[in-house]
Amino acid sequence: MKKTKKLSLIEVISMAVGTMIGASIFSIFGLGAEIAGKNLPEAFILSGIYALVVAYSYATLGGKIISNAGPIAFILKGLGDGVVTGALSILMWLSYVISISLFVKGFAGYLLPFLNMESTTWAIGFVEVLVIAFFTALNFFGSKAVGKVEFYIVFIKLTILLVFILGGFMTIDWAMARPNIDAAHTSGLLNASVIFFLSYMGFGLITNTSENIKDPKKNIPLAIFISILFVMVFYILISLVTIGNLPLTEIIKAQENALAIAAKPFLGDFGFILITIGALFSLSSALNATIFGGANIAYSLAKDGELPDFFERKVWFKSTEGLYITAGLGLVFALFFNLEAIASITSTIFTVIYIFVLISHLKLQKEYGGNKVLIIINLTVLLVVFAALMKYQWDTQKSTFYVSIITFLGAIIVEYVFRKYKNREMNVDKI
Repeated sequence: MKKTKKLSLIEVISMAVGTMIGASIFSIFGLGAEIAGKNLPEAFILSGIYALVVAYSYATLGGKIISNAGPIAFILKGLGDGVVTGALSILMWLSYVISISLFVKGFAGYLLPFLNMESTTWAIGFVEVLVIAFFTALNFFGSKAVGKVEFYIVFIKLTILLVFILGGFMTIDWAMARPNIDAAHTSGLLNASVIFFLSYMGFGLITNTSENIKDPKKNIPLAIFISILFVMVFYILISLVTIGNLPLTEIIKAQENALAIAAKPFLGDFGFILITIGALFSLSSALNATIFGGANIAYSLAKDGELPDFFERKVWFKSTEGLYITAGLGLVFALFFNLEAIASITSTIFTVIYIFVLISHLKLQKEYGGNKVLIIINLTVLLVVFAALMKYQWDTQKSTFYVSIITFLGAIIVEYVFRKYKNREMNVDKI
């Protein structure tokens, strides 16, 4: 069998950064401005801190438990094979499914105004169907096509965002960017921070490729922390430029393509076009990477409870079942839920997985290392974040709250049925 070339530290960081930058900056930036107001940069800082809380356990375990199953391997080692572990593997797959819907909805939000088309329900739905169909077809042709497209997408979007940041800082009004620290605005800041938690989720892909990384014991922890800190700085700079150049009311009004509108004061129509193109490339990148790798590996875990040999060799598409089901469910979420609901559901699912990773780390601490007190503190922070997310859903959209509960219960029920009637079993030695 041909030996696969191992990924360097820079390549792994690029992969994670490429996935992270796109989730929030383009797709839910306007929503974040509506919730956090002028405290948007501070919301990104807080959500970055939450990500670092999780990263401590991912880095500690990921450098020693080398498996492309990532967090599910950690949980399986810590909690053993059972309904909870199996249900979490199903939830991990669903997190990718819902992420697909988030990216495709953001894509439609930028494309329609760019084409001077009205953003009607039918127009948005039509674009969502076309975009998912295109990337599903692209993925059908395999990893070579995807890899080439992904490299150029990441390069272009980062270049465009750097132009946005540098141009915006020349005209920024710092009075407009000054945070509000009263009780009402602080509440909005906290709510936005738990929603924006999902904007850092891309660092988890590092552990999902751990078998293919050079010197994983050293490079996995480095890649996780460097990618999170790099993206945090990027998010803070972009949010400062936006709220320092465009009145908050206009950012909220242009919620679907907020960054493109924000570029107009200092870059004119050229800025609008440039950022729109950057958004379309960025969201394409995130959508492409999600359908390509994570969703299909996660589907394998959810269905089979282990990574078959052909999945580990990265020949993921000889069976297209996972590709079609994942893309199809992503489209369903995009068509039937709004951006706010999708964002909060995604954050909630990821937070639950993160909580169980930390619980597993607590159980594995003596064997794999880590500070027990710090793990407990980190776990407490995550439990508070989860409670805040559920409260936010209850206060703003009760239907979203119920969908989250149904999703959790559904994963448990499906896992129970799998185990009872299909003798499904998760093999710790193969994951």
